[in-house]
Amino acid sequence: MNQSKEKENIHHYMAIELNVQIWNLLDKKDRNENDNKRMLFFAKASLHHWRKSPDYKPVNEQRGEWLISHVLAVLNLGDESLRHAKTCMDITMKQSFKGFDLAYAYESKARAYAAIGESEKMKKCFLNAKDSGEKIVGDNDRKIFFDDLYREPWFEYIAE
Repeated sequence: MNQSKEKENIHHYMAIELNVQIWNLLDKKDRNENDNKRMLFFAKASLHHWRKSPDYKPVNEQRGEWLISHVLAVLNLGDESLRHAKTCMDITMKQSFKGFDLAYAYESKARAYAAIGESEKMKKCFLNAKDSGEKIVGDNDRKIFFDDLYREPWFEYIAE
């Protein structure tokens, strides 16, 4: 394998590996400030590596923006989370993504709005996420989405 192809493959591997590490940190019960910093850095780095992967597609950009928004919302950095959630939704609309990715785009906006205390906008996006989630083809993908949708943090809001 030549060095150029090897370098591209490293980016693909790193994008995936960083994503796995983020989820490990999100699931960690006793996450500390250093873990939070790593989680945010890993989310941004994962998207960077996806952009350099030979297998990069617009859906990688959309999901990368979703993940950054999600991490920021978990860290209660609502304004930044909303900026990435809007970018995620813009990509979703431009690419005409449906199902799984549309549901997650709405979820990211709902969670970001919750983080900044915008309850009416949060509820609207949450209901759109729920409705889109019901249309996800494939039981496993639908279950993954709803498990994520009902995962904390929703701050003081009860999103039902």
